[in-house]
Amino acid sequence: MNRFHLATVACLALFSRLSAAEPPTLPLGSAAPDFDLPGVDGRNWSLKDFAQAKILVVIFTCDHCPTAQYYEERIKQLAADYKDRSVAVVAISPNDPKSIRLDELGYTDLSARAYGPVATPHVFIFDAARKLRFAGRIDDSEREQSVKVRDTRNALDALLAGREPAVKQTKVVGCSVKWAGKAENVKAYLDKLATEPVLVEPVDAEGLQALRKNDSGKLRLVGFWATWCAPCVAEFHEFVTMNRMYRHREFEMVMISMNRPDEEKNVLAFLKQQQASNKNLIFASADRDKLIDAFDPQWPGAVPFTVLLAPGGQILYRELGSIDPLALKRAIVKALNEQQPW
Repeated sequence: MNRFHLATVACLALFSRLSAAEPPTLPLGSAAPDFDLPGVDGRNWSLKDFAQAKILVVIFTCDHCPTAQYYEERIKQLAADYKDRSVAVVAISPNDPKSIRLDELGYTDLSARAYGPVATPHVFIFDAARKLRFAGRIDDSEREQSVKVRDTRNALDALLAGREPAVKQTKVVGCSVKWAGKAENVKAYLDKLATEPVLVEPVDAEGLQALRKNDSGKLRLVGFWATWCAPCVAEFHEFVTMNRMYRHREFEMVMISMNRPDEEKNVLAFLKQQQASNKNLIFASADRDKLIDAFDPQWPGAVPFTVLLAPGGQILYRELGSIDPLALKRAIVKALNEQQPW
């Protein structure tokens, strides 16, 4: 199969060993910098792998940026629409994982620095001689229904027709690139999170009914667990991470321990160990059946038990047993974007 026949976007992960200084953006007319990067398909890709393509489109993007998320389907459609026109599309993640804060997840190598993308997504289009002919945005709105100018497609159509693009460079809007070297900032952020107070309060049947009703106006993630539940303990850190990722949006997380009231001291010790500064509750009574029924009469009482509630109480996600963290995160992001597009 020809390298430019891309039905999907090849995503390449980059990890830079250079400083965090912002590199200059590659000037128009420059030659395409070479790269040798691992792809999601398990093999390494370099510039020569796309030699048969008449046009090479390099898009710097990522999976944590809300803007980039809005463009995911459009990038895949771009690759599909131009795959038979000798156009290769390659997507590269320029972010260093160690330089991304958890709250930036709510919404990297020498090669990436040579291109100098400033935000995700950022498009670079090279001609047959691999000279840069367009650099900028995909189109003029992250919300597809509001798009009026499709800059990348316009540039591609012009080049394929042997013409100069009418617009060769545009500004880009999106999340700034998280170059390697910002790890100290991330460490300072995590150290600050570690100092947040961790508390636990008793909750009765009336309180559980109110939680289930969810009049908060926010997306609410409720997790039932216990210190004596091995799967609960094993996956608890996933909930702490999710809270840190999404709490700056219209989201709240409530973790409810089914331990008996006289075990509150042990529960609090575990929560502090986990740095669980979210809202934490513990059953206020040893009469668990009454409390279980107050939240959900259909719940048999086993833990872990996780529910994602829309404002007003509609259940968006329900899992009796261990969660699939990725599936739950996707459900959260989908609901948040539908509830309040940024």
